Amino acid sequence: MRVTHSLIPKTCEPPAICFFAGLVFSLLLSTAAARGAEFAGEVVGVTDGDTIKVLHEGKAERIRLSGIDCPEKKQPFGSRAKQFTSEHAFGKTVTVQPTGRAHRGRTIAEVILPNGRSLNQELLKAGLAWWFRSYSKDMRLGTLEQEARLAKHGLWADPHPVPPWEFRRTAPQK
Repeated sequence: MRVTHSLIPKTCEPPAICFFAGLVFSLLLSTAAARGAEFAGEVVGVTDGDTIKVLHEGKAERIRLSGIDCPEKKQPFGSRAKQFTSEHAFGKTVTVQPTGRAHRGRTIAEVILPNGRSLNQELLKAGLAWWFRSYSKDMRLGTLEQEARLAKHGLWADPHPVPPWEFRRTAPQK
């Protein structure tokens, strides 16, 4: 049996339209690939307040919580942020909604807990994270941070909390 028609045109006229259509299609594909597909998996590790390991396709995938930055381990409230994340997520099946990839290959994502709440947002509400406004324009996160500040929850009880990005800049390197 011979096919006399094809879904792929033999020529594309004018060439500029074909070029731009191909470019747009490629950009859409690369953006979707960078974000990745949503998946569910068991939390098998908690590195710190904003980094967890989730089983995905048989491997532990490092997930960096998007839009927030928790205190570092050696900062005040760093251990408490890790403990909070462990209590709410470790050993539980969460939904990972990727938003991108970090330079170290970690997936950046919003993590939804079994109760339907966002772990990212819960850390902000508890006063255990800053809204990472350099990387997120999600105003809901800013509102949650502000509410925690006003209520003096968690790290906001300290009159002069040091943001983790400043701590990392001034802390001695390993």
